[in-house]
Amino acid sequence: MTRAKKTLATIALMLGVTAAAASPALADNGMPVAPPDNGMPVAPLDNGMPVAPPDNPMP
Repeated sequence: MTRAKKTLATIALMLGVTAAAASPALADNGMPVAPPDNGMPVAPLDNGMPVAPPDNPMP
């Protein structure tokens, strides 16, 4: 390898290592974000009947 190729390879390697080391710091505070609170999850029922009666049941 010529001296120019060695220098270019060294610079490319240093840039790659620097980018890999800095990427967590570039993230939004480096911490995962919790999903938004969209209410209580509900599982589907087999027969379509509600789990509890409605608040104002009709007679």
